[in-house]
Amino acid sequence: MATMKDALAAAGARIDDVVSTRVLVASSSQADLVAAWEVVRDAFGDHDVPSTLMGVTVLGYDDQLVEIEAVAAVVD
Repeated sequence: MATMKDALAAAGARIDDVVSTRVLVASSSQADLVAAWEVVRDAFGDHDVPSTLMGVTVLGYDDQLVEIEAVAAVVD
């Protein structure tokens, strides 16, 4: 979550600017998906955004377990 917050900040956005997320978890275990989701949900607090949570077979990097895609909208 820290990496996502850093990326948002670099783009001039904050977590409150996020309008949707997609969370990919490299696991077929529902418990793993729930555990990952709880971390994401807790980081967003009261800012509840539409989100998709998916289990996948593999992600792009060795030992990568979770990938979070966040779309933010910032008014210029």
